Amino acid sequence: MEEWYVGLELFPKIYWSIALIGSVVLIVFLVLTLIGGDADDLGGDVDAEIEGDAGVGFQFLSIKNLSGFLAIFGWTGIACIEAGLSNILTIFISIVCGLLMMIAMAALFYYLSKLQSSGTLKLKNALNQVGEVYLTIGANRSSIGKVSVNVQGSLRELDALTDEAKDLTQGNVVKVKEITDNGILIVEFLNK
Repeated sequence: MEEWYVGLELFPKIYWSIALIGSVVLIVFLVLTLIGGDADDLGGDVDAEIEGDAGVGFQFLSIKNLSGFLAIFGWTGIACIEAGLSNILTIFISIVCGLLMMIAMAALFYYLSKLQSSGTLKLKNALNQVGEVYLTIGANRSSIGKVSVNVQGSLRELDALTDEAKDLTQGNVVKVKEITDNGILIVEFLNK
């Protein structure tokens, strides 16, 4: 193998070196991503978390994208050289293919990041939801009870008060009509 590499001219040797190094780095990132490692830690994290920052969004320049560029740049160049294309045309085609790979990878990571869910419970989503009393709620807001209500696709047990004249007991069906500033649901009794 060493004889083959030494026997190459300078132009193909550069492309083979770029292709091999770029491919090894890309494979390392791929393996780390698949096993759950944080591949961004290898290159250091240069993003600073700023309060109220929604993220960078579409990241074109990153270590992952650069390794993808180098791998595709190198392999495309090797294919062009083997096809007998001129050096100028080989460089042009390699750059275009590498940039297309960077755009594709940046778009992929951008859209994958949009699939994440924050998991934060937004109590306003409980408004007008129907639930069931879990722990007795005192009449006229005399004592806090609990209701089981479906919020954001999952059943939650939340603190509740009522303005009804009588206590709401376990099993009563209720509807959320208001939410207090401190996150307590105000519910009303629903007839079955």
